[in-house]
Amino acid sequence: MPLTGLSIKGDQFLDAHGRTVLLRGVNLGGDSKVPYPNGGTNHPSDFSDHRDVSFIGRPFPLSEMHEHFSRLEAWGFNCVRLVTTWEAVEHSGPGLYDEAYLDYFAEIARCAGDYGLYVVIDFHQDAWSRMSGGDGAPGWTFEAVGLDFTAFHAAGAAHVMQAAYDYARGGRQEDRYPTMIWTHNYRMPANAIMWTLFFAGELFTPDFRIDGRSAQSYLQEHFLGAVRQVAQRVARLPHVLGFDPLNEPNTGWSGQALSYAHVETSAAHPEPVWPGLAWSPLDGLLVARGQTRHLPDMSFDPARMAVVSRGTTIVNQGRVPIWRSGASCPFEAAGAYRLRGDVPEVVREEFFRHVGGRRIDPEQDVLRPFLRRVTESVRAIKPEWMIFAELDPFRGLMGASFPPGMPERTVNASHWYCLVTLMTKTFMYPVGIDPFTGNALHGDEDIEAYYAAQLARIKRASQSLPGGAPTLIGEFGIPFDLDQGAAYEAWAKGDRSAAPWAKHVTALGLMYNALDRHLLSSAQWNYAASNRNAAACGDGWNQEDLSVFSRDQAEDARGIDSGGRAVEGFVRPYVRACQGVLTSMTFDRATGDLRFAFDADPAIAAPTEVYLPAAQYPAGLALDAPGLRVQMPRSGSMALLHATAPGRYAVVVRRAS
Repeated sequence: MPLTGLSIKGDQFLDAHGRTVLLRGVNLGGDSKVPYPNGGTNHPSDFSDHRDVSFIGRPFPLSEMHEHFSRLEAWGFNCVRLVTTWEAVEHSGPGLYDEAYLDYFAEIARCAGDYGLYVVIDFHQDAWSRMSGGDGAPGWTFEAVGLDFTAFHAAGAAHVMQAAYDYARGGRQEDRYPTMIWTHNYRMPANAIMWTLFFAGELFTPDFRIDGRSAQSYLQEHFLGAVRQVAQRVARLPHVLGFDPLNEPNTGWSGQALSYAHVETSAAHPEPVWPGLAWSPLDGLLVARGQTRHLPDMSFDPARMAVVSRGTTIVNQGRVPIWRSGASCPFEAAGAYRLRGDVPEVVREEFFRHVGGRRIDPEQDVLRPFLRRVTESVRAIKPEWMIFAELDPFRGLMGASFPPGMPERTVNASHWYCLVTLMTKTFMYPVGIDPFTGNALHGDEDIEAYYAAQLARIKRASQSLPGGAPTLIGEFGIPFDLDQGAAYEAWAKGDRSAAPWAKHVTALGLMYNALDRHLLSSAQWNYAASNRNAAACGDGWNQEDLSVFSRDQAEDARGIDSGGRAVEGFVRPYVRACQGVLTSMTFDRATGDLRFAFDADPAIAAPTEVYLPAAQYPAGLALDAPGLRVQMPRSGSMALLHATAPGRYAVVVRRAS
């Protein structure tokens, strides 16, 4: 039966029958950040071809569509966060849209519905663009504002794998391109300049014009034009729920003091101190001008369980400017600082914090207006669409809320990761650690409770959205190259048992348990069809390797699980659609017991649907559902439960003995 759209009632998704729906999905996919076929960071590039690339084939060629979508369907996923980028749509130049890619992307979105998958369109970015060490925006955006992306690496203005990595040497290279170093780009000038102009150019540099418009207006109008192009192509697809307008948005230097570098948590600056160089906006502006700076270098000290300074690092010793010949710094022109020869002078310490005597709130004054503009743009095409908005990932973990005035029918799509596991590619088990407090976590119970507490803070932010709102954790997951790729080494030696994936299964199981505690919808990061075990490759982007699928694990062309990694960790039973309101759900992977309860509404004509995968019930199952009429299809993995009277029903599913 074709999928119909979903609606929102309070903190629930409802289908056309009135059932509450739990979305359990996956991001498709991590390699969609880069061009096809050889645009991944595992291939050397100077980006000179940035106007001529193609993203047709991301997330996979149309010829592979049935293979991948049928696998996702069999694994019980019922939604995908479908990744695209501004660059994929408008790489050739301002206003030049890749019509062939738009046709291809629309076909991928259409066919997802044939496999029972709802779609959320994600306009992805990390650290602005591929040329600044991330992904998202086209290369010509740097040219438009006057930046020379070919100088970023030499100036120390961005960590770019293609410039730092020794491809002849291969493997992990902690000396040249350390694990997860791309995340440091958010503090560095190439990224910060672009996001500050994109979100707040009219506030901070109103006289800086591009083609007669403010930098903010120029950049945002082109971005919105790309979003509209996609929206027009998918508007007739009922299973496309809406748009995540911008992945993990970063507002640049908005709200920051000009010369402040964060090296110590305080009452005025309660945010955590992160490892890496501590940049102030002034440092970034001066490095961009070709100045040498000495920056505090922060690192985690296990003995003190804290991030501390280990000295200073000299940046841009070669005195390389990143402004193009003939271009000048718009922030200097606007009065933030002055450079007299080689001597910098702070003109306005509060330049990025106060405008016209008013304190700038980055979320309220910068991010919210942008989200409202995106909402107006896409809802002019289809009014029913939801907006999937995200909190800054770190602020979400600290219990932040959305700003007042967010659009109606906004879903809390914030992200959540176990930061220690993500950043170190190590799952500390059975003894874990809370990176915010340094406290030890002992065993499954502590770790699951820690995860659940973090998710509770993120879920509470939904109450700050109009009418309350559902929460769909837009990203979570684990690196599969844990412990220097130990599972891959075992696989290469011929070990096809479950043992190499035991840590992965445990970590994912605890994460899904925490999601179940709060009955949260989610989309795991990620499914990358091109993933390989090779350390330089992974998901094809900055040596990340979080894909639940890899070609290197795909040895049985006929097996639906072929290519899956740690399948038992994420292929789990759950209530997909409920004839009423789901009130609790737990799954014990060790015993196979699924327990859930719901308040039934017999006025809803459709039954409760329960996904019961063979991966967890290989020898069959027993279902105890007092008071409910049960249908168990002879083939497939979906149980249907019918309630004919109101009340609370408790259901238990067990593995067959």
